[in-house]
Order: sequence, then C-alpha cells, then structure tokens
Amino acid sequence: MTATVPRRPQKVSFRDRLLRLAETVTTPLLPADYLDLVAPLHSGVALRGRIVAVRPETRDAATLVVQPGRGWRGHLPGQYVRLGVDVDGVRQWRAYSVTSAPGATDRRITITVKAIPDGKVSNHLVRRVRPGTIVQLDQAQGDFTMPAATPERVLFLTAGSGITPVMAMLRAGLPARADVVLVHSAPGRDDVIFGAELRRLAASGALRLVERHTDSAGLLGVHELDDLVPDHTERETWACGPVGLLDAAEEHWAARGVAERLHTERFRPTVISPGEGGTVTFTGAGVSVEADGATPILDAGENAGVLMPSGCRMGICFGCVVPLRQGAVRDLRNGDLTTAVPGDGVLIQTCVSAAAGTCDIEI
Repeated sequence: MTATVPRRPQKVSFRDRLLRLAETVTTPLLPADYLDLVAPLHSGVALRGRIVAVRPETRDAATLVVQPGRGWRGHLPGQYVRLGVDVDGVRQWRAYSVTSAPGATDRRITITVKAIPDGKVSNHLVRRVRPGTIVQLDQAQGDFTMPAATPERVLFLTAGSGITPVMAMLRAGLPARADVVLVHSAPGRDDVIFGAELRRLAASGALRLVERHTDSAGLLGVHELDDLVPDHTERETWACGPVGLLDAAEEHWAARGVAERLHTERFRPTVISPGEGGTVTFTGAGVSVEADGATPILDAGENAGVLMPSGCRMGICFGCVVPLRQGAVRDLRNGDLTTAVPGDGVLIQTCVSAAAGTCDIEI
C-alpha cells in the first residue's frame, strides 16, 4: 500500500508576490522595462552612462566625466569608447578616447572632446551638454595600447586631440616604467589640451616634453625629429593626430627600416545625411531594396525575400533587433533618427524603424 503525502504549499516571498502583482499591472511590458526609465544605468539594459561633470580644457575642448552603467567592463589606457548622444532629435554615435586611468574607485571615466568646425556632435558635447545627460556607451576597444612588457624607451608623437589616448597612458603611470618623450603640436600654448598637467610632468622630470606651436613656428615636419629626438627611430613610438602627420610618420619610419616600431591611431570622419526613405542593403543576404520612409525595414526585407528575425512586430519584444552597420533610420513611433558608421555597433528594431537614407543592415 502506498501512502500519499500531501504536498506542502510552496512559500512565496513577499518580494515575489510584489513582482507578480507588478507584472499583472505592467503587462504586456515587464517591470524591468519601466525600470529603464527611472534607473537607466542598471545592469539589465543596453550600456549607458550619465555625464556627471563637464570640465573645460581649452577654448574648444572639454572633458566629460561619465558614470558608466553596471555593465561597463573597464578599459586599457589608449583605448576608445563609442558614445551615442541625441543631438537635435538624431541619435549620433562618435568614438572618443578614454583619457582617465583605469580602476577608479568610483568607476567613473573621462572622455575628452575637441570641437571641430561644423562638428555637430563635438560642438554639442563641448558647448551644450549638461551634467545629468544620459548617453549610450559601447565597451572600450582599440589596440593603441602598451604591450604587456613595457618598452624601455617610448616616444609619443601627437597633434591636437591626438594627445587624448596618450593622456590615459601617462596617467596610468607609464613615466615611472619607461623613458618617455612627448612631441606635441598645437596652434598655441593655450590650445594644448592638458597643457598644465603635461608641463607639470615635464617639470618634475617624469617625461621630456617638446611643444610645437604652429601659429608661430609652423607645422612640424617629421624630418625635424632627427634634431628634436635623435634616437626616435630606436624608440617604440605611438603617433596620433591629423592624417597628414600620420602619413608622413609612416613614410619616415618605413624609410628608416623600422616601420614595426610605429603604432598609429587614426580618427575617422563621419558624414551621414538623413532623408526620407532610401536604399536598404541586407549585407549578409546580399540584397538591396528601395524603401520609402514609412515602410518598416522588417517588412521591406521580408518583401524582398530576406529571412528576418521577428516577434511581436510592435516594438515590444525586441525579437527583431539587428545591427545597423551604417546609414540612418527613423523610429516610426516618435520620429527619432539614429545614425551609424561602420564599427559603431548600433542596434535597431527593424519592426519600428524605417530607412532615413541609404543604410546597411547586418543580416
């Protein structure tokens, strides 16, 4: 004879009961969806950051102090981060070097931006953005970094905002581990980003600083390094700045037979012109279609025979999220524009996004 033992009722915690009640109230969304609105930096959402301070550096440059969300995995000195910010209703993405040393106790990072003529995003960040602004973040990336075994002698060749990735290396203690020479070019003394800090390091003997003020002394020619830094081809060198400087440096180091000792970081231009509709290319499928500004990209792809991921088709479930490789799309719910250039890693919901110009979808 088998005895049946009554099953004890499972205890449900007060917290679980509250969550279940919340889910019934917020259906079809989950409480976490609403948490995004009140706690945008919590770990369950796409990585974001809050600008907590804006510090002027020069007349056209400023440092943003950013508190990243809990998903931030840190950075190596010299790496950059892609930052997404809404400017006049358009989500714009740009890459900026992280200028702080890793491992701050408050987990905050700094990003230093130089405003360029007609630069929509850079001018917004330097002159208009305010503390409290929420920005989108990507994880840090880039290989413009020091190797595990620090070279004994290091040369930095920089101009303008090219000093920004180098600053993180200096702040991380590189001068204590290597013989460092920094050759930096800027229009004038007051235009040198981090000028006061660099001069203090030089005065303390931590590094040798060579400043070139182009308004009075003209552009720096790479051939001048023979006199300025006689052993420059024997040093492991990191160069960052305008294209002309980097092209000349690469030719110079190659001509001396030491091209492998030169490491460069190039900033890329970004030109996106949003419009109404455009050519949508599904890169993986090798299919391009013309789509108007009112047709969801999901529908445009399916109508062209592309196998598209989808779910609710209402912008709720996020089952249709794919990368926007480049171009511009418009959110059909509110008209917001999102732009991207190759490498930005921007994700979009195809069921509620329409083409706002030529765009490439990674699928």
